[in-house]
Amino acid sequence: MRALREVMRMYREGCLPVREIARLSGVARSTVRDMLARFERSGLSWPVPVEISDAALEARLYGPAGVKPGRRKQAEPDWSVVARELKRKHVTLQVLWEEYIAVHPDGYRYSRWCELFRNWEGRLSLVMRQSHAGGEKMFVDYAGDTVPVVINRRTGEIRDAHLFVAVLGGSSLSFACATWTEQFADWIEGHNAAFAFFGGVPQLLVPDNAKVAVIKACHFDPMLNRSYTDMARHYGTAVLPARPRRPRDKAKVEACVGIVERWVLGRLRNRIFYSLAELNAAIAECLTDLNETRVLRQFGRTRRQLFEEVDAPNLKPLPAEQWVHAQWKRCRVGLDYHIAVDHHHYSVPHRYARREVEARFTARTVEIFLGGERIAVHMRGSGNGRHTTVPEHMPSSHRRYLEWTPARIRDEAARIGPMLSLLVERIINERPHPEQGYRSCLGIIGLAKRFGPERLEAAAVRALEIQARHYPSVKSILEKGLDKVPVSKAPEREPIQHDNIRGSQYYH
Repeated sequence: MRALREVMRMYREGCLPVREIARLSGVARSTVRDMLARFERSGLSWPVPVEISDAALEARLYGPAGVKPGRRKQAEPDWSVVARELKRKHVTLQVLWEEYIAVHPDGYRYSRWCELFRNWEGRLSLVMRQSHAGGEKMFVDYAGDTVPVVINRRTGEIRDAHLFVAVLGGSSLSFACATWTEQFADWIEGHNAAFAFFGGVPQLLVPDNAKVAVIKACHFDPMLNRSYTDMARHYGTAVLPARPRRPRDKAKVEACVGIVERWVLGRLRNRIFYSLAELNAAIAECLTDLNETRVLRQFGRTRRQLFEEVDAPNLKPLPAEQWVHAQWKRCRVGLDYHIAVDHHHYSVPHRYARREVEARFTARTVEIFLGGERIAVHMRGSGNGRHTTVPEHMPSSHRRYLEWTPARIRDEAARIGPMLSLLVERIINERPHPEQGYRSCLGIIGLAKRFGPERLEAAAVRALEIQARHYPSVKSILEKGLDKVPVSKAPEREPIQHDNIRGSQYYH
């Protein structure tokens, strides 16, 4: 408009012709004529009052910017609806414009339509400038502030609870829960609770570079926690950590943490909690207000409504069971083909003795792997120094020995004959400890394979008669054939008569 004022000055005050004005001002003659005509039609007087700005002068002469004369300005679409639709899979601005122009044939052309949308998008907050498809990413983090919880009413002892936060990128549906620590077990518990809250699993998990998620941070190839990777594999998702020292990669959750702290912690600051469950119940009430009543101005929807439209259709279904936290430990199999986990011993197939294996143990199970292949699985035992042994893991010789229980020893002896059963029972009872007689009994029963059950039964009779209750004695009887010789009874002797012998009658 500085050119317009200069042109009018030369025309009104200098009385110069149009050709000369065009040469001096560098404006085309046709443009000079158009300026002069518009000024005459505007009804303004010369000189133009100082209070009229250049923008106001341009509006008086040319009308509103971007509107051609004689063309009615079109009503702009609801750009919040366009933004929501863009979060759906396979939806682009071209597709949405074609749908728009089919309804409004005289509407904006594609280039102008895209320009208006970009201008609207540029007015959004920094958080919403990131584009996240529905069901694509879930951002997770811990809030910086903690919540005090009274764990002992009598002493007033207080323990701080940490706030786990998760948010979906598409709809900004927010979740939070309190855990006692930020260690791996509570980290996984927070993920399980978040998946249950959302009712599905996103395609990607975006944590920061905390040790519970990333063992070694790297810009190009971060090393993830193995158990965290197992959890992601169980749910059918993947882990994509934010770049080191790049908080904008997870700006969604950074903003959500601030919102949750204000919306939850700010409202609960004056309340006293006596358990973690009580605190989580209060957090859930605050999240209901945040997600279901507060309307996002740029979208005209609540977080819950956006979730139902954008994220819910694209989430993967939850598996039948939640993932259970597991720990890994490298162990070496001992000569007794067992490994030790928390002071309890678990067997592996005997052929893997002396090999180095990996044990994956949860609260209920212990799995043993060699070269990525599972070679054994057990129920978790208490750390009492005892052994959990699967018979199939034992060598055949060990297994045969293990199968001979006291009850089986007695049953096998009774099957051969009553006298052998009596011999076995006496051998066991005469020992200081019953197990000391098991080997002798096994040896005696084993003689039936060599000499036959009938001879063994006869040998048992002779052994009982001569008080030879040992394996070597019974074996000797059979080898020498004494089981076939009847035991000679000692001749009865006449009672000795003597004055010093009172006899049994004396005691009556």
